[in-house]
Amino acid sequence: MKIRIMVAAHKEFPMPADQSLYMPILVGATQNFHKGISYQRDDQGDNISTKNANYSELTATYWAWKNAQDVDAIGLVHYRRYFRLKGFKSLKDVLSREEVTELLAENSIIVPRKRRYYIETNYSHYIHAHHREPLDLTREVIKQDYPEYLSAFDNVMSRRSAHMFNMFIMQRDRFDNYATFVFGVLTRVESRVKLDGYSVQELRVFGYLSELLMDVWIEANNYPFKEVRWGQLGSSQTIKKMFFFLKRKIGFGRKITHF
Repeated sequence: MKIRIMVAAHKEFPMPADQSLYMPILVGATQNFHKGISYQRDDQGDNISTKNANYSELTATYWAWKNAQDVDAIGLVHYRRYFRLKGFKSLKDVLSREEVTELLAENSIIVPRKRRYYIETNYSHYIHAHHREPLDLTREVIKQDYPEYLSAFDNVMSRRSAHMFNMFIMQRDRFDNYATFVFGVLTRVESRVKLDGYSVQELRVFGYLSELLMDVWIEANNYPFKEVRWGQLGSSQTIKKMFFFLKRKIGFGRKITHF
């Protein structure tokens, strides 16, 4: 089985040793000012590299969908965040080719362990962290153009956990199905949403939306999947993230005017 796991990166960074398995891909390459980086670029072939500011790592996903036709399985991780089966201290601990092959032999879809919110649903967490309009527009698009996914969308929004980060490893047929759905929805939302006044972070809106759309796609199709632990290189900034989470919950800090 030929497997390709893309490592989305916007700068040069240490990469796993097995680059026949892990392929560094420079996202937003069209607008990237770093010169001399030898990674696969996301602006070659059929691509949406110019939309990286809005789609984040999905420009790598799109590139693989349209250009990596010679592989049996596709994956996406981040230059600091990887799947793992054991402790994670360095790049030596990422999934090996043997581990990936064994997992895919029994599971057509591999996703990271769920992130749990406990006191919030996926919907309330999203609108407390991001602008509400794009998520509501996503539901409208699904209701109109993908009605078979509407029940799954509502179920996912009401839950308190989700598979985040847009990380996955999938057999090719599953990946093609996933990409067709997620880019179909996001393209329709993009044509209707107005992003005027969004901060640089909030402009990454379609990357945020797609994190939830993966679970919608999995549930609507009743696809079995395997959850795998993940690890992050360097600090996860947990305390900082908790601080801003509490700021959003008690209503101070960034003023939200889109309710």
